[in-house]
Amino acid sequence: MTESIANGAASAAEAERAPLPVIETVQGFRDAVAAIRLGHGPVAVDAERASGFRYSQRAYLIQVFRRGAGTFLFDPPAIGDLSELGDAIRDEEWVLHAASQDLACLREVGLDPTRVFDTELAARLLGLPRVGLGTVVEELLGIHLAKEHSAADWSTRPLPQAWLVYAALDVELLPDLRDAVQGLLERDDKVGIAQQEFAALVAREEKPPRAEPWRRLSGLHTVRGARGLAVARELWQARDAYAREVDTSPGRLVPDAALVAAARSMPASKRDLGALKEFNGRASRSQLDRWWEAIERGRATQDLPVLRQQSDALPPPRAWAERNPEADRRLKLARAELVAVAEQRALPIENLLTPELLRRLAWNPPAPVTEHAVDAALADAGARDWQREAVVPAIVQSFLQAEQPGVVEDPQKPATASDA
Repeated sequence: MTESIANGAASAAEAERAPLPVIETVQGFRDAVAAIRLGHGPVAVDAERASGFRYSQRAYLIQVFRRGAGTFLFDPPAIGDLSELGDAIRDEEWVLHAASQDLACLREVGLDPTRVFDTELAARLLGLPRVGLGTVVEELLGIHLAKEHSAADWSTRPLPQAWLVYAALDVELLPDLRDAVQGLLERDDKVGIAQQEFAALVAREEKPPRAEPWRRLSGLHTVRGARGLAVARELWQARDAYAREVDTSPGRLVPDAALVAAARSMPASKRDLGALKEFNGRASRSQLDRWWEAIERGRATQDLPVLRQQSDALPPPRAWAERNPEADRRLKLARAELVAVAEQRALPIENLLTPELLRRLAWNPPAPVTEHAVDAALADAGARDWQREAVVPAIVQSFLQAEQPGVVEDPQKPATASDA
């Protein structure tokens, strides 16, 4: 177990520290929980996955640091359920960086916080230009934090000591970073804003699975006809089932481009499929029978997919001037006003109000347009109190202005990232 090394150079600490053990047994886990319970202050938590290597998004290493207790590296696949730790620290403040990336895999093993302090989200609210952990740590703590193992395969066993040191540093610095960020939030009078955002982060529900996830195949738009889509669907489903079976990222078995090429070319035989140059990937030939059977199912099925999914997605803003000119005027005027509000408050425009929420409101505004009606519409869509207080007057003013004759977009107004 190690105490915080926030005072000093991270690179020096890597060279000097003793080997870090990984907790793999139930008894070791329980001993660690008892020690963490006796610590003080917030609990820093991080998780490492094997995205791009494994099928699942499970955590392969979970790091916990608490002042007065030390650093603990847990092996979730070996231990299993970590609910005992979750119960011990549930009501404490958990410090994470980019919590939205880790909460799902933490909850999967029984770690479900009631309060979080997200240093990445707070850095965004402070208007910092770059919010990666290494950058923020260097800027606010003066410590260079190497990030060379961030994309490693954390399902590797045994984990190299260099990786474990990297993982430990990620949490050992978080309490000090949290204190530095808290001071900046107080300076900028943004503590209340941050607290609302952190609470919304914990309360946010996971998105339901897509009805037809195979439609996210990259390049699917080049496949013609319902029969071609059926073949693409069967190939995707066959790859997904095999990837789940061998716990490997689907794209590492056969890339999207290869599946799409097969669906587009419609090979007449298994030999033709094997001869298709574009059908590549490490499992493209070793599992050739599997892929050919999928193509045959796609050729034979009577359950043909529709060419276009029904969707409530709005058209891209570039098409609004022609399809809904009134909405186009509302969006352009409101967006310009919100850019000004965001600049005044030193906030990224997407944190002030998400572009999607503004677009939906501009496309289908309440009638009549009043502050009460717009506030209620934003509240129903999940906008926080502070966001509504900041944007409702500007949106109402813009929408009413858009109804006046002769209103056009200011040609001098620069484009913003939210124009996309």
